[in-house]
Amino acid sequence: MAQVSRRDFLKATAIAAGAAAAGGSLAPLHAARRSATDWVALGNSGVKVTRLAFGTGTFGGKIQRELGQEQFTRLVRHAYDRGIRFFETADAYRGMPQMLAEALKGLPRDSYRLMTKYRLRASDDPAATIDRLRKDLDSEYLDILLLHCVRTADWPEEHKRLRDALSEAKEKKIILAHGASCHGLLPLRAFPGTRWLDVALLRVNHNGTRMDTLQGGEGEEKGDVDEVVSRIKEICAQGTGIIGMKLVGEGRFTSPEDRDASLKFVMKLGTVDAVTIGCKSTAEIDEAIERIDRHLNS
Repeated sequence: MAQVSRRDFLKATAIAAGAAAAGGSLAPLHAARRSATDWVALGNSGVKVTRLAFGTGTFGGKIQRELGQEQFTRLVRHAYDRGIRFFETADAYRGMPQMLAEALKGLPRDSYRLMTKYRLRASDDPAATIDRLRKDLDSEYLDILLLHCVRTADWPEEHKRLRDALSEAKEKKIILAHGASCHGLLPLRAFPGTRWLDVALLRVNHNGTRMDTLQGGEGEEKGDVDEVVSRIKEICAQGTGIIGMKLVGEGRFTSPEDRDASLKFVMKLGTVDAVTIGCKSTAEIDEAIERIDRHLNS
C-alpha cells in the first residue's frame, strides 16, 4: 500500500470533516488495491486462502516433480516469500505431496493453507486414506480435501459414501472444508444444488482450452466457456467457494498474450474466489502475481 504523507493526511482529514459538517459523504481518496496475495474467503466455507495458490499438478505433477527436491523447494519458498500462502496438490500427483511437505518444513503451519485431493477408489478405507493424506503432507489437518475429478452426472449419489466420510472428518476437524474438482459438463451440471460442496475446483479460462466438454475435456476439443461461466455463477450463489484451475491451459498458453487474456478474463468474472497455477520457475510465479494484481485493479 502506498504511504500517505502527513500533509496529504491532514488535507484529507480536513476535506472529510468539511463534507461531514455539510451533511454530505465522501468516497475514499484511494480504493484499496487488491492483490494475488490477499487473503480471501472461499464462499461460506469458513476457510481463507491467498487469492493465488501454488499448484503442483502440471501434467499430473510431472513438471514440478522433474525439478527435483532442491529446486522445487527453492520455488515453493520463493512463492511463500512473495506472499503466496496457499498450496495445492493431490494423491494422484505421484510424489508431490511428500515433496511439498519437505519444501514447507519449518514454516509455521498456521501461516499457510493446504489443499489436496482424494482419488476416487471404491475399495479404499476413507478414514485410513485421509490419515495417509495427512501423513504425506506432514500435517495434523487438511484445510481443504476434495474428491478428485468427478466425471459422472450422478457423482453426488455415486460418491455418497466418500462424501459422508469427508463430512465426518470435517466434524472431527481433521479437515476444515470439503468439496470436489470437476472434469466435464455432465458432472458440472450437478454442482449447483449440491450444498455439500464447501469448495469447488473448476476449469476456467478465456478460450476453453482444457476446459469442460460433454466428453470430459481431456482432449483438444475446446470447452464450453459460456456454460462453465454460467454454472460458476450458480455455484457461487449457493455459497460454495470457487477456485479456478487451468488458467494457463495446463501450460498450453505459451504466448504472453494468451496468459494475460486468461488472467484478465477470470479476474473480471467476479465469481471466482481464488485460482491455482502450476509454475516451474520463479519468473512464472512473478508473472502470475504481476498480471493478477494489474487486472484486479484495472
